[in-house]
Amino acid sequence: MSIALYRIDDRLIHGQVVVGWGKPLNARFIVLVDDAVRASEWEQELYRMGVPADIEVVFASTAEAAQHLLEWERDPRVGILVSGAIETLAALSDNSHRLRRVNVGGLHHRPGRSERLRYVYLSDAEATQLRALAAQGVEVTAQDVPTAPPVPLKNFT
Repeated sequence: MSIALYRIDDRLIHGQVVVGWGKPLNARFIVLVDDAVRASEWEQELYRMGVPADIEVVFASTAEAAQHLLEWERDPRVGILVSGAIETLAALSDNSHRLRRVNVGGLHHRPGRSERLRYVYLSDAEATQLRALAAQGVEVTAQDVPTAPPVPLKNFT
């Protein structure tokens, strides 16, 4: 079935991803795309601790993810790809490969961001990046949990 969910969530792997999304999707692998986490064995161990042993966790840099994306999409198991940065998903959806759908699940407050939804804070530049993804044909929605209705991009940018 391949990657069932491309998610932007600045908390990366946590209970909501593993239980809230992983269980209903029957995810068998999670790909965490983050250059800093990829370079840190210590952080990787922390993220692995929050995932059941029957779910494989793959840590990748943005460059590695671009290289292996088609392989993960062809995997017969169900997977989730998560990153904390919009630009990472934008980089994976370039001219040679187009993501079909991106879920914005949790981007929290930090300087320069304003509240767009109770779980999505964006800077103007980040909102522009999401609109650029949508202009490429990517369906961009926000949804914190699978039981909530997806919020179309136009309603939060």
